[in-house]
Amino acid sequence: MRALLFWLLLSMTSAVQAAPLIQPVMMPVGAGADAVAVSTARMVGAVLEYTRWPEPRSVIRLCLAGTPRHAGRLEDVQLASGAALQLSSLTVAGELPMGRCDALYIGRLDAALTRRLIMAAHGQPVVTIAEDDPNCRNGAMFCLLFAPRTLSFQLSIDAVSRSAVRIDPRVLRLSKGGY
Repeated sequence: MRALLFWLLLSMTSAVQAAPLIQPVMMPVGAGADAVAVSTARMVGAVLEYTRWPEPRSVIRLCLAGTPRHAGRLEDVQLASGAALQLSSLTVAGELPMGRCDALYIGRLDAALTRRLIMAAHGQPVVTIAEDDPNCRNGAMFCLLFAPRTLSFQLSIDAVSRSAVRIDPRVLRLSKGGY
């Protein structure tokens, strides 16, 4: 009986090891001084394209918090919906001015302040995107993942469920490596 149990456990271990790892779809980052910023702008634009607010927006107000390292080309984002993108910087750390932001891009910022900003966005029609949280532990809806020559993202379903915006389900498939 012990031998049977041993072989059963051994076969389960190899079956688990044989399962492919799920990897998110990765966007290639081109060459050049601001290639990461260009790719970041494309990724943020795509996130905003697949977001639905309770009421359509002709202008999407993207607020920047902290010190973003890769947000230098966000002003270049052109949305297919025709909505204009309006950038502004948050000056008071840790406070999200209600009604002033439709999306929040968080750069390098103290983890406690990041969590406070994200908590302020819960239940509001605000998309949260973190640039400097590769483990996606601070509660943002989207966490950008920078790797050599690639950019991908992680999606927090929990954070999306606490928001008043809706994210197209196809984005979930992309974050999990589906097509």
